[in-house]
Amino acid sequence: MEKSWKVGLIGTGFWSDKHLQAWSRIPGVQIEALCNRSEEKLRLAAAKYGVPEERLFTDIDDMLARTDIDIVDIVTGTETHLSFVTKAADAGKHIMCQKPFAASLAEAEEMVAHAKERGVRLMVTENWRWLEPFQTIKGVLDSGELGKVQVARYIHTDYYTPRMEPDAELPQPFFRTMPRLLFYEMGVHWFDTWRFLFGTPKRLTAELARVSDYIIGEDSGIVILGHNDFYGFMDMSWATRQKLDQPLGERVGPVHLEQFVIDGSAGTLKMYTDGKISVVSKDGGEERIVKAKTGLDHEESHVRLQSHFIACLNDGNAFQTSGEDNMVTLRMTFAVYDSAAGHKTISLQ
Repeated sequence: MEKSWKVGLIGTGFWSDKHLQAWSRIPGVQIEALCNRSEEKLRLAAAKYGVPEERLFTDIDDMLARTDIDIVDIVTGTETHLSFVTKAADAGKHIMCQKPFAASLAEAEEMVAHAKERGVRLMVTENWRWLEPFQTIKGVLDSGELGKVQVARYIHTDYYTPRMEPDAELPQPFFRTMPRLLFYEMGVHWFDTWRFLFGTPKRLTAELARVSDYIIGEDSGIVILGHNDFYGFMDMSWATRQKLDQPLGERVGPVHLEQFVIDGSAGTLKMYTDGKISVVSKDGGEERIVKAKTGLDHEESHVRLQSHFIACLNDGNAFQTSGEDNMVTLRMTFAVYDSAAGHKTISLQ
């Protein structure tokens, strides 16, 4: 009989509802406790998911001391992760920690080592690879239908940062003051997904730009990724109108229009911005639809991700995005800034 798992979630802000929705749908999991500095947000989440008053906390130490939980789900900013992971590990709790995992490789190494020392499991919450389009692409690559990969092109477009005027209400207003923005906040998603699809590249070269006057970090950039026998690139921007096909409306938030093109010796895979995926035949004469359009299914991606977390706790298998594995993704993320600052290619070996 599989164990029943009790979860204590810390951080009931912008993205937490996707975590809570997923936990509420996974068999054998109970949302036992919630913790957040803002009592208003705490009580809103508690009311939605039926968490009683006596299991609501504004301090992680109180939650760890006064509840019988097995898992701590950390959905807070990176600046809190070292403290919260350390406290949860010391209390003997398994940990799921939001991305970006750490502000530096040294912090990541410290958290991974501490969890290992305390005998608890640690996974980074990387949902992008669990989105249906990328799961579908992985299936096509693994089938061998494309033959040998020759070039991979990953494009992300949004018109977000130029709309971040000081009086605009944002879901994550701290984006305005992040010194490393696009390739830190989103890059960890993209690099983790790239590694999921193709493995870790050997080298990386980057060019970055800041387009919007309302931020201090970068909001556009190109990264070239070199593998042993093929290359790829990421052309990413939160400040381009190139793929907008309808008015954005008054609400300021992310749109996340993504494309992927993978050229292989036997065919080409194309992911369109609406989520449709097709394979073009070797001679270019036929385009077969692999998956109809769906877009990025964030809620379902969390069900897949968190179900994987629970399955690995039950059977002892390795997490796909363990803390140790995520250090490679972080190394790629920080290499973007080193490359752009030094106008050089960075070895990832």
